[in-house]
Amino acid sequence: QSLETSKDLDVITFDKTGTLTKGEFGVVDMAVTDGVTADTALAEAAAIEGDSEHLIAQAIRHSASAQGLSLPTVEKFKILKGRGVEASVNRHTAYVGGPRMLEFLEAERSPELIDFADAAGDKGQTVVYLATGEQAVAAFALADVIRPESEEAIDELHDMGVEVAMLTGDSQEVADAVARELDIDQVFAEVLPEDKDDKVIELQEQGKEVGMVGDGVNDAPALTRADVGIAIGSGTDVAVESAGLILVKSNPLDVVKILKLSDASYRKQVQNIWWAAGYNIIMIPLAMGILAPWGIVPSPALGAFFMSISTIIVAINAQTLRRVDLGVS
Repeated sequence: QSLETSKDLDVITFDKTGTLTKGEFGVVDMAVTDGVTADTALAEAAAIEGDSEHLIAQAIRHSASAQGLSLPTVEKFKILKGRGVEASVNRHTAYVGGPRMLEFLEAERSPELIDFADAAGDKGQTVVYLATGEQAVAAFALADVIRPESEEAIDELHDMGVEVAMLTGDSQEVADAVARELDIDQVFAEVLPEDKDDKVIELQEQGKEVGMVGDGVNDAPALTRADVGIAIGSGTDVAVESAGLILVKSNPLDVVKILKLSDASYRKQVQNIWWAAGYNIIMIPLAMGILAPWGIVPSPALGAFFMSISTIIVAINAQTLRRVDLGVS
């Protein structure tokens, strides 16, 4: 059913991280406030993110490991859903997360961190903060690599008359930078996990058939809510179970192939229905003896033969789907 519905989709909504991008973050720059060293801030952030499975957490830990930093001991690790993480480090509570975490904490940023975040946002980089109490003490700029297939996939979807939207929890600046590079039509940025399916509903209320492409646990409600849910094969089990279709190769170009296969399958169905209907419109009256007044009365054996011919032709026509070019230019 999902494959059949795909031909009618008006908009494809992509989750950004791990779908349009590789999800391979790395710390490319950082800034700290007075009284805090870069090594101390990075080591503390990596320690706090020690129990997190998020891609950004992995990037921070990898950066600290690459520099050979010794990590402090943390206690009372806690996830702040959709905002960041919290832990006790060296007898004080510290937080690591994005802009929403700072809003949640009502934490302040120094002018240096504000300028750093603005510059990173202009480059399409994600900014994560280390905060203690009500003050951000460090900021980390992380870059995510866009999949080389993403731009071609979106170009192909546009050529097919399909609109492209992007969902992300990243800042508006980061989302806009990716959207400009990939020529994405609609951007939903700074979206909390529990709000992703609301964005799908918003598009559906505009009278659009919506396809959703995602890979994470947070994408599962949106994948279920969409008219067609498409999961990246390398994504989480929850996302895969929530989707109607799965991209085994985790390649955005396969979304284009889904739409092409759906359209080609529908054309074959229509061809076979018209062939079968037209064939029977002619043959059934013959079998009933419509030409009997002129001495033409087909034998039952001949009727069975022609019926078999009809079935064979329909089957052969369906098999020509194997020759349909699902590749992209």
